[in-house]
Amino acid sequence: MLSNRLRVFFAATITLSVALVLSAAFKNIGHPAPKKHFILRPNPAATFNSFVDCNMSEVWVADTFRIFPGKYGEDPLWGDSNNLMYADGATIDAAFASKPSDFTVPKMPPNVKPGTPGLHGAVWFESVYQDRDDRSGKKLYALYHNENYPATLPYDAKTGKGYIDANWPQGLKGPASAAAVCRIGIMRSDDGGKSWTNKGIFTEDEQPRLILKPHNTAINFAGGTGDPSAVASGKYLYLFYGEYGYPGTYTDSTYKPKTEWRGQCISVARIALTDLDRPQGNGHRWDGKGFNAAYNRAGKPVASLQIPLEHGGGPTSSPTSKYYWGPSVSWNVYLNSWVMLMAKAEGPSWVGSSIYVSFNKHADLGIGNNSQDWSKPELLVSKPGHTLWYPSLQPESSVANGKNKYSSVRLGQNARLFYKDNYAEKGDYVSEYTLEFIK
Repeated sequence: MLSNRLRVFFAATITLSVALVLSAAFKNIGHPAPKKHFILRPNPAATFNSFVDCNMSEVWVADTFRIFPGKYGEDPLWGDSNNLMYADGATIDAAFASKPSDFTVPKMPPNVKPGTPGLHGAVWFESVYQDRDDRSGKKLYALYHNENYPATLPYDAKTGKGYIDANWPQGLKGPASAAAVCRIGIMRSDDGGKSWTNKGIFTEDEQPRLILKPHNTAINFAGGTGDPSAVASGKYLYLFYGEYGYPGTYTDSTYKPKTEWRGQCISVARIALTDLDRPQGNGHRWDGKGFNAAYNRAGKPVASLQIPLEHGGGPTSSPTSKYYWGPSVSWNVYLNSWVMLMAKAEGPSWVGSSIYVSFNKHADLGIGNNSQDWSKPELLVSKPGHTLWYPSLQPESSVANGKNKYSSVRLGQNARLFYKDNYAEKGDYVSEYTLEFIK
């Protein structure tokens, strides 16, 4: 096991190498390097003690910091799970230091049989919104990532919902396994997250937009919307998420890779805060001019976050394409700016060794095209040979409390960087750096 000193040395070496590469790149094209909005500093590695496979969702309930990692529900590929749990702390460090025995399983809505309205498939909580009008602080809405298969959500010709088990792309457990379809829903809690009720689906892609054989060979999703990060701005909750569907009707004979690429990457939808208890049909995606596309129709992704074709970008159904995914968005009270972290896929099954950051200076995401005005992503961390997922920023424990509600969606000048490091099949959720923002 490496000592902390060696960890810091290697981390500093990686950071310095990234800086030198970027500096040389800008020098070679004859332009000065742009002003940096951050300084990345190595710190002794800290590893989270529980399973994380999504954005870290969390909230302050009065003076208690509560985190919600894990997975819940039916999964015919990986097995059913009851591992979505919560842990508390008087400080952020205390919550993150929770031992496995410190976690509690909340009361969750049951999965229902195929063909029955209700919760299908497995869920992961990725963002938690705390009702700003609830003085108790216990009324919460969880934005969940939901995965299904033809076995858990078979096609219903009457409703058009569900999936047809034909020409299905390969899943993560080999040629005989099926790829999942992701979608995003909302649950509500009135007791601070100790029990939840399902409110329905916020965004999804239906069967006509799924990308099937022979074109889908990336071993990830058959389509859908997933890995969301939700933030409130004005009267709306804005959802930033990964888009995996075809921007139109997919057919084998008319499929075009460039068309698929145009409709994918990180997208945004929104829903009025007053509609969180009835999300289905009330969420709308950005369509290029406004939030006019229905929750189950093709919108347009954030153009500045798409990787151009000439730079290796391409459709997510291709195992050789590069694209950003897994956004984590926060409001930075020091910069007066939104900050987005994202991972970068560069191979099949989301393989990628780098984390990027982007900024948006508009506090109100509802005016004009403010929700689209994100800066070109800047390289934050690169760890060759590793696969990095689900980056998030967490405030330093010494400055966060139940009054200022600093968390992964509200931050000050300094923050700890966390990500899932899929190295040597360990999949640890770790923090190895501190980020200082600069005006």
